[in-house]
Amino acid sequence: MKKQLILEDGTVFIGEGFGSTKDVTGEVVFTTGMTGYQETLSDPSYCGQIVTFTYPLIGNYGVNRDDFETIQPAIKALVVKEAADFPSNFRSEFSIDEYLKMKDIPAISGVDTRKLTRIIRQHGALKGAIVSADANTEDVIHRLQATVLPNDQVAQVSTKSAYPSPGRGFRVVLIDFGMKHGILRELNNRNCDVVVVPHNITAEEIMQFKPDGIMLTNGPGNPKDVPHAIETIKTLIGQVPLFGICLGHQLFALASGADTFKLKFGHRGSNHPVKDLETGRTAITSQNHGFSVSEESIANTDLKITHVALNDGTVEGLAHKTHPAFTVQYHPEASPGPEDDNILFDRFIDLMKSHAAKETQHA
Repeated sequence: MKKQLILEDGTVFIGEGFGSTKDVTGEVVFTTGMTGYQETLSDPSYCGQIVTFTYPLIGNYGVNRDDFETIQPAIKALVVKEAADFPSNFRSEFSIDEYLKMKDIPAISGVDTRKLTRIIRQHGALKGAIVSADANTEDVIHRLQATVLPNDQVAQVSTKSAYPSPGRGFRVVLIDFGMKHGILRELNNRNCDVVVVPHNITAEEIMQFKPDGIMLTNGPGNPKDVPHAIETIKTLIGQVPLFGICLGHQLFALASGADTFKLKFGHRGSNHPVKDLETGRTAITSQNHGFSVSEESIANTDLKITHVALNDGTVEGLAHKTHPAFTVQYHPEASPGPEDDNILFDRFIDLMKSHAAKETQHA
């Protein structure tokens, strides 16, 4: 079944459709991970996006029940050079084609993904559409150029109501902006008593849970499209220890008076080197974001930069100078990718221990 991938700049790729047969429109981005396609397609941070895999063969080890980062994927579509029809792995339960059909997600193979990636690197992320082979190309291009992509991605992927993930350790309120299950898993592995709450919860409602700490999760889109969360975080800073990841990092920066900007083509993949300025140690990290914190905007805040990206020098980590709060732009829980900085979850636990000890002394 022939399909077209059409970009707003007029570029057209012809390929073979697989997965769902429906037509879709979204922001076309690329990711550089060589493995982890199952985690990638189920990462809520890709909400509304058409994801191009730079690695040429996708689906070779199939899809299994264990490696999902959410139950219902929010990704719009996949673009690959080659999709494996017959996966070979003892954990495999579905082919990628079978899984995408189950979840009604379209995909296209046979695309020159190197050329597509070079276009995105040169021009930045572009709007695109995957349509049938007989669709009128000029009509699709005009429609793309006139299309305004939605900005409610966080509302689409956040939980609609609070729910517990019980443990007998520290109580952590996790604000779900598009949470990967890996974050929840790491907290549960440390016996945290987690309460997952919606993105639009108020600071007062959060504090009613009597948290020992607050987690700000990853999520899709522009952090400035979630102004209510910024105001909530402003109120929470300083009350209990706080740990932010990815979108949570950006929201924390905005709540502290810093600014954010859109990257030309984003950081997406599992091979991004990040330097810890306090230890001098470099970690290879998993990343998925299209926005970044402005380094210049941090000067007049109570924040300090703790991590930087070695590829382009952008801000990758922050800490508050006076309150127990820190954030990173990358994914220490990995899934997919290396687990070099998994220890940041232990740092969060230590921060909660220290804060609880101080509260006991004051009492």
